[in-house]
Amino acid sequence: MARDRLFSSFRRGLAVDLGTANTLVYLQGRGIVLNEPSVVAIDARDGRPLAVGLEAKRMIGRTPAHISAVRPLRDGVIADFEICEKMLGYFIRRVHPSRLSKPEMVICVPSGVTGVEKRAVMDAAEAAGARQAWIIEEPMAAAIGAGLPVHEPTGNMVVDIGGGTTEVAVISMGGIVTSQSVRIAGDELDEAIIQFIKKEYSLALGERTAEEIKIALGSACTLQQEVSAEIRGRDLITGLPKTIVTTTEEIRDAIEEPVAAIVDAVKVTLDKTPPELAADIMEQGIVLTGGGALLHGLDARLAAETGMPIVIADNPLQSVAFGSGQCLEQLGVLSDVLMTSSR
Repeated sequence: MARDRLFSSFRRGLAVDLGTANTLVYLQGRGIVLNEPSVVAIDARDGRPLAVGLEAKRMIGRTPAHISAVRPLRDGVIADFEICEKMLGYFIRRVHPSRLSKPEMVICVPSGVTGVEKRAVMDAAEAAGARQAWIIEEPMAAAIGAGLPVHEPTGNMVVDIGGGTTEVAVISMGGIVTSQSVRIAGDELDEAIIQFIKKEYSLALGERTAEEIKIALGSACTLQQEVSAEIRGRDLITGLPKTIVTTTEEIRDAIEEPVAAIVDAVKVTLDKTPPELAADIMEQGIVLTGGGALLHGLDARLAAETGMPIVIADNPLQSVAFGSGQCLEQLGVLSDVLMTSSR
């Protein structure tokens, strides 16, 4: 009996939300067991990975010349195949240490990726130790993870705002009716803050600082109580450390362009939605998932510009990983949403 349980644990599949900012791994039968930044610290002298995940993210902007902290995914797709393979292999070994069998794996990809980009994801999964890999589109996984009735003949609209891409999709009867994938998301908000502070205050910021500012001060519409905070960076004129004070109004102006692009993607998708499904969405609301769903006032901004009710998923950061995990748990029921399988 114990031997059977041990063998079954070896056969557990994995669902991976291979995100631009974070990678989440769902282990069949146990749930989400890993949530780490998609960062690898590499020794440039021999190409050896020195750290992966949270430990590597702490090194961003703080490494000597021969060590670089690399993000192997950009805009939701693999930018550095070799490093992505090493990162994925490391995460698989952490949650599935057995070498007696290779796990089956479901991996999420943005809905707008090309066939070549899908193939690269599957090849990376197989090279990292997967026995068989399936692909699921992120908006479909997000909808399943948010608890939407994707197999019902009703319109379900999901907006998944991640680190590299924003995925907008209308889903009905287990398929995506219409969708929009824009490579504007959390990273672009960070970059907009960096450029704004550089232009207005001649202050250089790092990626981590920009992300912290976005979380603390970022907003998509006017707040009831505007606040201010100190920011520390390097003065571009003197080269010395400098502290400034910025406000939520300034940061809102800084990120207005990417936020407007996200809102436009939602409006374009609604414009392409069949009338019957649009009526369903009007009744049930648009569901927001992903880290971008936590941007202050984004739900109010979308509600004002679309006229639709907006619902933020219960756990927006884990919706995609949980949804792809449900495909593993209920493979017979949800197999039709898996786009393709490996050879």
